[in-house]
Amino acid sequence: MTIDLKTVDIKPLRHNYAHVAQYVGEGKTASRYLEGTMGSQPTANFHYRPTWDPDHDLFDTSRTAIVMSNWYALKDPRQFYYASWTTTRARQQDTMESNFEFVESRGMADLIPAALAAQALAVLVPLRHAAWGANMNNSQICALGYGTAFTAPAMFHAMDNLGIAQYLTRLAVSVSGPNMLDDAKSAWLADPAWQALRRYVEDTFVIDDPVELFVAQNLALDGLLYPLVYDRFVDEHVALNNGSAIAMLTAFMPEWYDESSRWVDAVVKTMAAESEDNLACLTHWAHHWEEQAAAALLPVAGLAFKNNAHAALDEARGQLRARFAKLGIARQ
Repeated sequence: MTIDLKTVDIKPLRHNYAHVAQYVGEGKTASRYLEGTMGSQPTANFHYRPTWDPDHDLFDTSRTAIVMSNWYALKDPRQFYYASWTTTRARQQDTMESNFEFVESRGMADLIPAALAAQALAVLVPLRHAAWGANMNNSQICALGYGTAFTAPAMFHAMDNLGIAQYLTRLAVSVSGPNMLDDAKSAWLADPAWQALRRYVEDTFVIDDPVELFVAQNLALDGLLYPLVYDRFVDEHVALNNGSAIAMLTAFMPEWYDESSRWVDAVVKTMAAESEDNLACLTHWAHHWEEQAAAALLPVAGLAFKNNAHAALDEARGQLRARFAKLGIARQ
């Protein structure tokens, strides 16, 4: 008796869901990211307009001056949906836990020169309040924005900023103790060096346009703050002066900024390419808020770089303006 084994190729009748197919085509196999993102935005059957904003529907494209023919064009190059985002962050959390355990088990915080530790904490710990502000702002972008491709990553971004605030809190406790948190809060509320940044953060709380808020927070402020503080101050000053423990305990921040910048850039570039009106609007917002952010961060740069504050900030501004040029929103 012989048995012939044959392979039968069964072709699927469909490659993706109907709500996804209208965006990517019926013949394309959709990724989990596309399945969880495309067509997810509610568009009909709302009961009533929100009582707190009767001029708009609950989900309304007119909340922003930016006009898109397809809001799902704002794809995240990281392909983050809930599962992929949590998996990535869990892996990074494991690394950070190892860093904290390494530093604490070997008493590395005690090896940091006292003056350097005091300076690093004075610069870094109050920034947990700025990170909390970024959490609030990205929650607002998610609440008022339109299209899951835009709003879902904004919520991930909000929770990332909450994590950054927690890392800074843990840094303070590990290096100095819980009293440092009270000192940082007092500095944020009363120290003249922090009042310009505090005003910037609080001014952004009342921006009505979710895309303008996106530009003010995620492009302008973060685009200056992270390179200035974590690249130039932590990596190039603190770490090179026997403060490597500080760099290890803040390792997530520059890694996260490099990764999340890809999403921010993709959103702005796609919006700017949509129309001349979008381009003009984004260019105005970017340069207006970049100037405001630079003024807000100059006193903080003074804490970090003493007599070299202007040069350090100008370097970060040059880097951000070069980024503007790549996105097509350079001022003519």
